[in-house]
Amino acid sequence: MSAAPRKINTQQLPTLAREFRAGESVLLSGTVYTARDAAHKRIGALLESGQALPFDLRDAVIYYAGPTPTPPGLAIGSSGPTTSSRMDPYTPALLCAGLRGMVGKGPRGEAVRRAIAEADAVYFCALGGAGALAARCIASCEEIAFPELGCESVKRLMFVDFPLIVGVDAVGGNLFG
Repeated sequence: MSAAPRKINTQQLPTLAREFRAGESVLLSGTVYTARDAAHKRIGALLESGQALPFDLRDAVIYYAGPTPTPPGLAIGSSGPTTSSRMDPYTPALLCAGLRGMVGKGPRGEAVRRAIAEADAVYFCALGGAGALAARCIASCEEIAFPELGCESVKRLMFVDFPLIVGVDAVGGNLFG
């Protein structure tokens, strides 16, 4: 019998990150930002040029998702995870800038796994193919940067008991082997 998922808030990640173990179930609540490929390219360019970012990366969590348009009466449209490895070229720099957690699907490259350990961060995996179900765990959605990117704009979300599995932990554990 598996243990019940651990309920945590994003504000707890700085103190809890090293406690997570690959394969552990988590229910995550708190502020999370969306960013996919196009937004990562823009954020990477801003970091390289020393310009201000659209949100503070220190202790932040990014969800690799591009929500669909919001239906009437809901906080957000379908918002399932995208393949995380596409963000790998940008991830070490974001971790160096203070990123604490990432949510996506699929394995991460070796350089990213090392960067996660060095940053005392964590990579969470969300269930792919269940975007409408995932949207039920998002209480609010506000576009905060790059509106011209459409569904790939950066949004600030409020997660409420969003179900996740630890994919890569801060001590070298890797769900993907």
